[in-house]
Amino acid sequence: MFSEKKTKEYDNPGSGQNRINDGTILKGDVTSNGYFRIDGIIEGNIKTPSKVVVGKTGKIVGTLTCNNADIEGHVKGTLDIEGTLSLRSTSKIEGEVVTGKLAVEQGAFFNATCLMKVPNKSNYIRKEADNPDDQSQQKNLKLTP
Repeated sequence: MFSEKKTKEYDNPGSGQNRINDGTILKGDVTSNGYFRIDGIIEGNIKTPSKVVVGKTGKIVGTLTCNNADIEGHVKGTLDIEGTLSLRSTSKIEGEVVTGKLAVEQGAFFNATCLMKVPNKSNYIRKEADNPDDQSQQKNLKLTP
């Protein structure tokens, strides 16, 4: 009944949730191993190997570096997303985006440069182009799965 063997979710640093509530303004850089939910304002850089959700009232001014992101609010700056960036219809993105996958709902505001990350290169085979008659000095190469 009073055993200390039970571990709580927040005792494990990689599984806890960090929350910046509406009405909160945080200035500075934030680094964490856990999931983020942002409904307030962060002016600075956020770095986590987990997922970040920016709610409708949430705003980030700075750099966001994470595995996956789900944006409903406003982000102004640089987004470096390893996996999937999901932009909801209420989202507003301004700046630079580098991501593995991009999902955009109708109505989202997207005023940014976007660079898609190359998939895992080990899954691709490099081979010469199918045109054997090409006598140019450059060889045409293409990646095929």
